[in-house]
Amino acid sequence: MTKPHIAIIISSTREARFADKPAAWLLENAQKRDDMTFELVDLRDFDLPFFNEKASNAWMPSEDPKAVAWQKKIAEFDGYLFVTAEYNHSITGALKNALDQAYNEWNRKPMGAMGYGGVGAARGIEHLRGIAVELQMVPLRNAVHLGGGEFMKVSPLGKNGPMSEVDEILQPSLKSTLDELAWWANATKAARNA
Repeated sequence: MTKPHIAIIISSTREARFADKPAAWLLENAQKRDDMTFELVDLRDFDLPFFNEKASNAWMPSEDPKAVAWQKKIAEFDGYLFVTAEYNHSITGALKNALDQAYNEWNRKPMGAMGYGGVGAARGIEHLRGIAVELQMVPLRNAVHLGGGEFMKVSPLGKNGPMSEVDEILQPSLKSTLDELAWWANATKAARNA
């Protein structure tokens, strides 16, 4: 069986987003592992319209070519890591829309997250887990939270330092998240293939 292929999905599309810095850190560190492969997927690259289908693709094929292209892209993966901010105690609107644009493609695959902001996007990630359950994903217990003083060390709202300034504090949660992701990605991939 081939190694699980994991998407690292950048979920903010704002011009002034901070997401690129933690996403690059996450990809660089994830690629040090030899048990999974990783690919950065940026929601900006898909220009998804607001969900406007007759129904979810759980019930009928989507008609919008942009939605279909998105579905084909996410179908390539065996699991997902979402890099997300927290907007008003939830995930970004762009990410919610992207999640709604597909259904079958998410099923029976694990998802984890790296959140950033005042509380490390803890509330947004918790909301994301609930959405993932409805999409029949396997939400991971572990996550990477870049929050509080550590967030201010690397954010443009604070000192805007390099991610190396917070690397040591994030490594334990990253290891736990990736270890858990590898286990579930292999288990669900084997089950899907059977």
